[in-house]
Amino acid sequence: MPRPPTAAQRRVIDAADPVTGRIKGTEAQLEALVKRGLAFRHPRPPHDHFLTPAGHRVRETVEEEPEPTAAPATGGVFAAHIGGTQEAADTGPARTREVHSAWQGLLELRRMTNPDGATDRPCGWERAHLVQAAALALEAAGHAPEAGGSPGYRVRATPQPEAVAVHAPDGETLRACAITLEKAGWQVGEYTQPRTRARYLLASPRRV
Repeated sequence: MPRPPTAAQRRVIDAADPVTGRIKGTEAQLEALVKRGLAFRHPRPPHDHFLTPAGHRVRETVEEEPEPTAAPATGGVFAAHIGGTQEAADTGPARTREVHSAWQGLLELRRMTNPDGATDRPCGWERAHLVQAAALALEAAGHAPEAGGSPGYRVRATPQPEAVAVHAPDGETLRACAITLEKAGWQVGEYTQPRTRARYLLASPRRV
């Protein structure tokens, strides 16, 4: 489990702009937050720093009573359900709020980092965290992950560059996942596994 931010880092995060997530601090503080995946440096001048979705989650989490996460996070405190776990998935109100906040943070990250400010297609962070990004899009849209013996989606990495595989228990669920990912800015194709004949999706983040 990742270590919580230091007191100084927490103050920088808490002081972030509530809309854009823009943060201010010393170079050392900002660099440390970037290394931990809680912030990113904007590629265009004046190269300001902004919170990532994980950073937004830290800001909205009560420091004394942090909410438990479903799985080890990718550079932060939040991790989307990727499916395939033996434990039942957390689907309570707190988790719903957490997922909504993470998705809104990701849309803001798209707006700030895509050259044209577009929010309808994935950004660099998503291409660097394919499984988590696809799983977040599915979970935020209300799809249930496969967990604790209950059927649902599973998102897995593939040998192909910038592509994930999405598995579902039936064709209807698979098609629903495809529609969600396409709306979230992913290119999606449906394929058949040669040996098992099971259908699955191959999804890649759209660039244009």
